[in-house]
Amino acid sequence: MSDSQADRGRLRLRSTFDEDAELYDRARPGYPSQLFSDLKSLALISGTSHILEIGPGTGQFTRFLSESGAAVTAIDLGPGMVRVARRNLAACSNVNLIHSSFEDFPLPPQPFDVVVSATAFHWIDPTVRLPKSRQALRTGGHLAVIASRHMAGGTVLFWQRVERCYEAWFGAGVQEPPNRVQHAVSEILEELQRFDRFASPRLGRYEWEVEYTSETYLDLLRTYSELRTLPAESRERLLECVRRLIDEEFRGRIRKRHLTELVVAEAA
Repeated sequence: MSDSQADRGRLRLRSTFDEDAELYDRARPGYPSQLFSDLKSLALISGTSHILEIGPGTGQFTRFLSESGAAVTAIDLGPGMVRVARRNLAACSNVNLIHSSFEDFPLPPQPFDVVVSATAFHWIDPTVRLPKSRQALRTGGHLAVIASRHMAGGTVLFWQRVERCYEAWFGAGVQEPPNRVQHAVSEILEELQRFDRFASPRLGRYEWEVEYTSETYLDLLRTYSELRTLPAESRERLLECVRRLIDEEFRGRIRKRHLTELVVAEAA
């Protein structure tokens, strides 16, 4: 695949999140509480900080940033996401929500103290994300990136059996199986090693579980870009297969185990 094809594919997939911002707001899980505490400590966030948040979505993470007292500029490329975030954050007078991609966002003359992106950084053009993040920061400021992966654990038997649903309709490779991954932030760690304008990164690692009913889990699946781009009939047949499996073999409830990681690097 050429770089231009990869870019078009990334742009197509990342735009799917805005197709149903209300569903995304309802279905997506939050973050472990310890992550917020560690981010505040590692990135030196205080009430005097000026933060640029990339990809706030409907404002889950933005609310934490706002509660620190910092001034937050949050940019998202989805107009629907920005609309829902403005509603969710209506009481947060220190948050400025802007409809823009990071690639197109004009950086202000005054640099930021922190640039943060929670589960959105991998959607940004790889040739832009680190150089522009460094450009946005003052020397000594911090870049903070959060990423999550599905880990082995939770309702183990369900994750084994649900493969049959995916294989029945799409063959292998549609669902990423849960596994014992070393890092959720491997990609950004590798990029930071090649980019010499950030100091050695510090990491936070969090393993946690969420319980789902069949309906809440199907709502979560409907927010995934890979499923949203499938033909509608095939997608609904897959979802019905998953629903029957949860309801008939697991009494209507399953648990999913997440690995969330935080990487914080200082602008050199």
